[in-house]
Amino acid sequence: MPHQLPLFADADAIDPAAVDPAAAAIAAGLASQVRLGTSSWSFPGWTGLVYADRNGRVATEQMLARHGLAAYAAHPLFRTVSLDRTFYAPLTASEFAGYAAQVPADFRFVVKAPAAITDPVIRRSGSGEPARDNPTFLDAAAARVAFTEPAAAGLGPRTGPLVFQFPPLGRRLLADLPRLIARLHAFFAALPRGPCYAAEIRDPPLAGPELTAALQDAGAVPCLAIHARMPATADQAAAFGLEQDALEPRVPLVVRWNLHAGRDYEGAKADYAPFNRLVEEDRPTRLTLARLARTAAAAGREVFITINNKAEGSAPLSVRALAAAIVGHA
Repeated sequence: MPHQLPLFADADAIDPAAVDPAAAAIAAGLASQVRLGTSSWSFPGWTGLVYADRNGRVATEQMLARHGLAAYAAHPLFRTVSLDRTFYAPLTASEFAGYAAQVPADFRFVVKAPAAITDPVIRRSGSGEPARDNPTFLDAAAARVAFTEPAAAGLGPRTGPLVFQFPPLGRRLLADLPRLIARLHAFFAALPRGPCYAAEIRDPPLAGPELTAALQDAGAVPCLAIHARMPATADQAAAFGLEQDALEPRVPLVVRWNLHAGRDYEGAKADYAPFNRLVEEDRPTRLTLARLARTAAAAGREVFITINNKAEGSAPLSVRALAAAIVGHA
């Protein structure tokens, strides 16, 4: 019955939670170049932090995935988000455009490239074990068709960094680091100019000035990946030359704070759920990121930092604490 459709739409509506004055003041103190956000937005445990209570009912993960983005983007501290579903399957330009239509003009998306481009092997369903070599690994033509062109066309001016997250690449590729870095250089150099491309690695031997120089020459940047497999944040930043602001002016600082040190994803998920409080604070990482953000913003560079729930327990609260550290309120 047509007259019922608005009732169903209202039932699915997600409203933003009220923003307390302290959080609003912190957001107002951030430089305009600094964009903070979370990894995805579909977490029912964020009710009260990001989403308004729905008369005692909590929105499901599926409802938030479909209808929560506009409410998320209404929060003054959230000016970016990591769109992670693209890692598992490509999106069309129209699907990207649907996301872009839900956020303000000054919002930017950090978007993960499909694993089909960044994983050197095709993995078995369920176990994740390697099955065979991946023919589209570092295939720039495939990346353009499946990812970079649809993302740029659909998101338009709301396109932020397009992040290519590489898993541990294995002994065969790591045995010849200069050759591997040359392959990465050729791949990024072959992508169409325009978006910011960022390489996120999981192999510490790759983190160094050689990779930074190769990426920069190809029009890309290293993504600082805060993860249990990688060196401590300050050490990794130094390895990439970020502490000395080695990147050219106006090249963005891209950071993904993924996981607490010494943790694995499943263990962190079990201990941190429902992601509505800080369980294990990581002040050294927070203070390092605050310093890097201030340095980059002072140099006129954009800053994109997205945070996972598995970093400290609650990504929205981690964003607030980091923002406070950046503006000197903590």
